[in-house]
This record gives sequence, C-alpha cells and structure tokens, in this order.
Amino acid sequence: MTNDDEDFAALFEASEQRQGHQKGNRLKPGQRVSGRVVAVSDDVIFVDIGTRLEAQLPRSSAPADLKVAVGDELRATVADPGVHGAPQLRISLAGSAGIDLDELRLAAQSGTPVEGEFKSAVKAGLEVMLGSIRAFCPASQVDIAYVADLEVFVGQRHFFKVIEIRDGGRSVVVSRKAVLTEARERAAEERLASLEVGAELDGIVQSLQPYGAFVDLGGLQGLIHVSELSHTRVASPADVVSVGESVRVRVLSIDAAPKGPPRVSLSMKALVQAPASETAAAAGDAELEIYTATVAKVESFGVLVDTPAGQGLIPIAELELPRNSDPRRVFRPGSNLEVVMQRRDASGRLRFSAKAVHRVEEQQAFRSFSSAQRKEKGRKESLGSLGDLLKGIELPDKKRP
Repeated sequence: MTNDDEDFAALFEASEQRQGHQKGNRLKPGQRVSGRVVAVSDDVIFVDIGTRLEAQLPRSSAPADLKVAVGDELRATVADPGVHGAPQLRISLAGSAGIDLDELRLAAQSGTPVEGEFKSAVKAGLEVMLGSIRAFCPASQVDIAYVADLEVFVGQRHFFKVIEIRDGGRSVVVSRKAVLTEARERAAEERLASLEVGAELDGIVQSLQPYGAFVDLGGLQGLIHVSELSHTRVASPADVVSVGESVRVRVLSIDAAPKGPPRVSLSMKALVQAPASETAAAAGDAELEIYTATVAKVESFGVLVDTPAGQGLIPIAELELPRNSDPRRVFRPGSNLEVVMQRRDASGRLRFSAKAVHRVEEQQAFRSFSSAQRKEKGRKESLGSLGDLLKGIELPDKKRP
C-alpha cells in the first residue's frame, strides 16, 4: 500500500468514526455539549462537537461580551440538532456554568436532563436550584422508592427532567425519578441481553408477596417463587428473606410476556445441595443449639450477628419486635442476644432466629424432664424386678441349729 493509500484509508476511517459518533449520539434540543472552536466570522462561530458538520453558534444568540478564538474550548446548548443541516448552538445567558429559561424550555420539550442542586426540604418536596432558577421537586419524584427523610438529599447535585414550566418560569417542576427510571430501563435492556438460563448472580429483594419474592437484578426484575426459596416448606417468604436484603440466585427461565419485559424465574434453593435445615428439621427444635450472639450491624431488613458458629443474619421476621418496627431503633452494635441457628441460605450464609429461642428452651426443658422421668421409671422397674426375684429365693433360717 502506498503512502497516498494509507493517508486515504486513515481519512476514510476518521470520517467513518465521526459519522458513527453522530449516529450513535443523536443530539437533542437543550442538550449541553462541549467542543473546540474551528472558525470565527462576524456572524457565526463554528464549533467542532464531533458531528459530521461543525455546529454553528450565531453571534446574535451569544452574549455581546463573548470573546473566543480558534482552538478555544466552548460549552453551549443545542438549540437545533440539525437533522438536515448543521447543528445550531446557543450560549446560556446565565453564563457557562448556569442555565436560563430558554434552555429549560428546550430541555422540557426534548426530555434532556439538566443538572441542579437540592437546596432545602420544603412542604411535600425539595427546593432545587437550576443555576439561578428556582424549581420544585415533589417528594414522589425524588427517587424511585419512597423517601422517608428528604433532608438527606439537601446539598446533593443530581440531574433532573423538567416536567412543567408555568407563570413565565416562576413555577418550574422537575423530577429526579424520571432520570433514574430511564437509566433503570437502559440497564434492564443491557442486563436482559446478557442474561442466560442457569446464570448465577446477585440481586436485591424489592418486595414480598404470599407467592414469592421479587428481586432487582440491576434494573431487571425477577421472581423467586415461594417453592424455590428453600428445600424445606416455606409458610411465608418473610421467613426466608427480607426487603432490601442481598441474595444469590440462579436463573431458571426467561419467558416472553405479552406486554413489558419478559418474566424471569429465579431460585435460591437451586444453589444449595444439602441444606443444614434438613438435619435440624429431622431432629426437631430440641436438637438446635442456643448461641449468645453479638450484634455486628443493624439493617432495615434484619440484624447481622457474630456467634461461635459464625456470622449470620437474623431476618426481621425472626426478631421479637412489634409489627412494622425498625430494628435500628432497638438493637445497637455490640449488644448481645440469644439466637438459634436455623439454616444456611442459598449463598451459604447462616440464618438465625431470636423468636425460636423460647420454643427451643421449652423443648429442651421438656426433653430433660422426660429423660429424668424415664430414668426414674427404669429405676423403679429395676427395684421391682429385684423384689420379685428375691421372693422366689428361700433364705436359710438362722434359728435352725
């Protein structure tokens, strides 16, 4: 290959990469972009932002005091994606680090996220600053899940979608939840594309139903049917797992659904060949040992404890707490309590119960009492047999010479 051919190939490859970049990253109105100034005229500033044609920034849409030269880096907002021509840019009148009302309107039309900061918790939501523009994020739009304490978000920066602009910009409503939901859907598509039957992966328990536990697999949801939670009979999923808990699962099946994502069936028991619970169940509660456990960590779904048998979890369902109680308000790291080991879960981790301690103590006491009774009965029966035997033996008469 000649040098001319090599130069042409390099240029062709660069052109393909640029066009591919444009196709894979389509611009949206309101999108913030960065680029390098490649040319400057009296009316237009030309900026290379990685698209097939250089983007154009009209001088009329830029601040009068804006001074740029070829080679400068410039941050601007997409006003027109330029589907049939060059993209059109604009500079925020609020400055390069801010955002103005026109940009918010563009972002609302296109669904492009804008960055802002949670400033304070107010009634029914949080106040958000988008540059110098004040906005409101309802409590229901702060996160995907319910948020009990909004104060923890104050001072944090996040991306939001503009939901509504009213009263000339005096009332702006935004949503962080919409951004998270969109990202979650993308993650679900990526996870589904790589998911296979038989795969083993970690997930987070999202909710419990009488028929099983729903698990988040990283944007994609799967179901562990109650029959797949354990090798032993499970009366309620809450006896095995808790909401918010991390679990190890195996994919049993991936079935297409008429609407929405496919149904993913999962199993925990498939990862356990010989559960310790079978031995315990065969022997009964009386054979279980009571341990003194030390609280290592307290979560909303249960208490992690250290015991002579190893570290494990006491699920919230196995704690002696009133309904809907938060264990974090009751237990403190370093405190002690008595527990009974129930089993090893699908991940090989130990599961303990505090509720079962009284039952095991009663069983052990009854067992000791029954054992003592059997010994006493055996002793009496032994004495009775000896008496009967002596009756049949004629003893010598000491008075006879």
